[in-house]
Amino acid sequence: MNSTAAATAGALTFLWLGMVLGISFLEAPLKFRAPGVTIPIGLGIGRIVFRALNLVETVLAVAVIVAVAAGSPPVAVIVLTAVAVVLLAVQFGVVRPRLNKRSDRVLAGEDDQPRSRGHLYYVALEGLKVALLIALGVAVLAAG
Repeated sequence: MNSTAAATAGALTFLWLGMVLGISFLEAPLKFRAPGVTIPIGLGIGRIVFRALNLVETVLAVAVIVAVAAGSPPVAVIVLTAVAVVLLAVQFGVVRPRLNKRSDRVLAGEDDQPRSRGHLYYVALEGLKVALLIALGVAVLAAG
């Protein structure tokens, strides 16, 4: 992999990683501990923040794909990039819509069902994505 493509892909990957860590593992759980933040307020804030994060993640994923494709990458880099992008697509296409339906019910005051496991799936996928992004960042920098 040429050094410019590797450096670009590495920087973009670690930027993506930092955003996921900062939002998913720092901001999201802490907002519910702030004084006066109720579940509906926290859900409303979370939906806005995660919509923005997901938009940025999409842009970064496309930029990583372009940087990786431009650099004649080894197979490991291609596989890690593909898995990270597929994982992101699963979060957007499968888990997030279910979380949105659940939060719609909570925000409408209609939620009398047991606690959802959707957030657990989302957090598990975020943890896996963090591991993949670390591996991808290291792989592209090693390949450069």
